[in-house]
Amino acid sequence: MRKGYKEMTYTKRIELETLLKAGYSVIEAARMLKVCEKTVYNELHRGKYTHTKSDLTTQTRYSAQIAQEKRDYNVSARGTIPKVLKDKKLAKAIEEKIVNKGYSPEAAIETMVRSGEMDKYEESVCVKTVYNSIDKGFFTKITNKDLPVKRNKNKKDYKKIHRIKKACAGTSIEDRPEDILEREEFGHMEMDSVIGKREKGSTLLTIIERKTRNIIVKKQPDKTSKSVVETLDELERELGDVFYKLFKTITVDNGTEFADCEGIERSCVYPGKKRTKVYYCHPYASCERGSNENGNRMIRRKIPKGTSINGYSEEEIQQIEDWVNEYPRRMFGYRSSKDLYKEEMKYLI
Repeated sequence: MRKGYKEMTYTKRIELETLLKAGYSVIEAARMLKVCEKTVYNELHRGKYTHTKSDLTTQTRYSAQIAQEKRDYNVSARGTIPKVLKDKKLAKAIEEKIVNKGYSPEAAIETMVRSGEMDKYEESVCVKTVYNSIDKGFFTKITNKDLPVKRNKNKKDYKKIHRIKKACAGTSIEDRPEDILEREEFGHMEMDSVIGKREKGSTLLTIIERKTRNIIVKKQPDKTSKSVVETLDELERELGDVFYKLFKTITVDNGTEFADCEGIERSCVYPGKKRTKVYYCHPYASCERGSNENGNRMIRRKIPKGTSINGYSEEEIQQIEDWVNEYPRRMFGYRSSKDLYKEEMKYLI
């Protein structure tokens, strides 16, 4: 929802009707009423009627009364407002976490409960109530379009994939130690690329730690193996000896940007030595990098598919990385990946 949004009242509807009759445009009316243009267009649709002029020609016009009657009918059709949502402060707090922080209703409520924030309000609210209230339109600033895609809570049972053909670029995932699959040991990575509007433009290299799901997001000038190696070189120099404990293995797909297996594994600090071990997934088996896929999906909530990455600054990319890592996760009891990552890093430093 745009900043400065205000709900349309009957008084504002009358003002809108008056402005339109006076010849003001939608943009001018929206500015004078201090609402967004989309709100005015929605109002025009809600209150439209066909007016027959003296010459028997027809014209579509807006009626504040018709719009208000439709609004009142829709509100009554929703049913009784949940008692807990009559607390405007509670509703505002929930809206702030969903709209401004990008949380799901579940993450918003559980965060408030865990932090003790929910204790400030007279009533408590469950996640189901929030979802139902959004569906029925009780929240003025939230619609289902503001929520993450609703997903099936039943996790798919992926069977182990057996393929004869091995990855062409290097060691196949079939040769990766089985204990890595259990996610019990810290320091095993998955790596992927997020492309922008065109593959030739800037891309993001995403590296996610399998145990904590903490993600590293780096902007690159292009989707090439050279850029991937250069990014890993920078990380190796930046992290020092911690790099080798943090990047024990890296699992990637068979994309061309990961074709330089030797360059990815080769240390830029210690000549002749390896800094990590790379494993390549089977073709068309994204389930073998499930953490990476989920992390990229969260990034897409901030950078929608088809959006150019060229214009994003390093600071903006860092903000997106922080948002993903600080997001409360159900699998961790609504702790964040950042919290778990910090705990694990204490043992490496």
